[in-house]
Amino acid sequence: MEDEPTLASLQAHAVPPWFGDAKLGIFVHWSTSSVPAYAPVGPSPFELAATHGWEHSLRHSPYAEWYWNSLALGDSPVAAHHRAHHGDDPYESFVDRFREVSQDADLGRWARLFAAAGARYVVMVTKHHDGYLLWPSEVANPRHGRRWQSPRDLVGDLAEASRSAGLRFGVYYSGGIDWTFQGLGIGSLRDLFAAVPTDTTYRAYADAHWRELMTRYQPDVLWNDIGYPGGFAGAAPLMAEFYRRNPDGVVNDRFDLLGSLTGTAHYDFTTPEYSTKENIEARPWETCRGMGPSFGFNHSETDADLIGPVELVRLLADVVAKNGNLLLNVGPTATGEIPWAQQVRLLALGAWLDTNGEAVYATRPWMRYGATTDDGVDVRFTAGPEAVYAIVCGAPRDDVVAITDVDLPGEVHLLGYPRALERVPTGAGFAVRLPALRPPDTAFALRVGRSR
Repeated sequence: MEDEPTLASLQAHAVPPWFGDAKLGIFVHWSTSSVPAYAPVGPSPFELAATHGWEHSLRHSPYAEWYWNSLALGDSPVAAHHRAHHGDDPYESFVDRFREVSQDADLGRWARLFAAAGARYVVMVTKHHDGYLLWPSEVANPRHGRRWQSPRDLVGDLAEASRSAGLRFGVYYSGGIDWTFQGLGIGSLRDLFAAVPTDTTYRAYADAHWRELMTRYQPDVLWNDIGYPGGFAGAAPLMAEFYRRNPDGVVNDRFDLLGSLTGTAHYDFTTPEYSTKENIEARPWETCRGMGPSFGFNHSETDADLIGPVELVRLLADVVAKNGNLLLNVGPTATGEIPWAQQVRLLALGAWLDTNGEAVYATRPWMRYGATTDDGVDVRFTAGPEAVYAIVCGAPRDDVVAITDVDLPGEVHLLGYPRALERVPTGAGFAVRLPALRPPDTAFALRVGRSR
């Protein structure tokens, strides 16, 4: 029987076409940490760990949303910053401040911006590791009460605004870490594993929240983080209920990461963080990342620390060519303003997709994900029902695009340009002449195989 809390039943759930068609989602990390809004700017935690070890990485984490944990370590850059700027104020003081200043945020403006960026879905952090809830839950924090949740239904308001803008809506919940229960001061991988609460009180608390989120907001995505009490066995009843409510829903792999890797837990898509895949993946995947080194808002990040618009377009092309989605994060300020530098990148991505979206949305991988032009420019391929798309990730040396080792028969069009392009005679491979008005050096897409 389908939608039963067993591995075989849940694995019978087919990933709905909308998820593979969407390609671009927006992640929203907005929490208490956006009040102090500080972390040292640097490489991702994974790069830091690879170079210096996890103990160094956790003390120098560039994730501003981990502020409370970094503060608890005592000898971290965050702890030094806190002493200099906030003295002996406890983290709880930021909770009170966030409760106050977040209430007037214009979430409709967020949704309109996300739609203008070309996104097709939104995933909102409803509870991060500090345990603060962005909705007025009926199940209050047992240690802090309703002080630890938003009086305004921020989750519900963004869900409504997102759907009004034509976007699907998903919810993130930190099932594996809640520092109001245990684990604060994670300084090593061993500490991280020990930080996951497994007692019945927390399991009932997290389970009640997930069920409340499903009932109230009818999400299309369940995006759990770090793990879940009881692993897959603890999460399976939630997944089964979710699919009964929404057969077009999807769940990520972080309810039980180890089980997902070993094939003993169910998931619809994997979630690499600040990384991509080397080749085409048969199963759906979604890479998540901030525009800068942090997901949460960080005052210390400058425009130069953020991924550039050109690089962002090329990242999307690479991800889509390998059967992935990009979940691009925004980190609003405590008052709910999306920083201008982040808005600029969203709008640049939307402008590019407005012309080239045909090569992105509702496509699937081609026979190979990429190639290089004869003058060294990277190319990424996608496939539609009647055409192959070649996304050229840079400006060619002259007005000819040539790829010696690829055969692409059919009429060729430059997206955004009305006339078919002239093929250039070549001994082998693919070569076309671009129009006199050459495309920008960001990336441009060629449709091969049918006319419009």
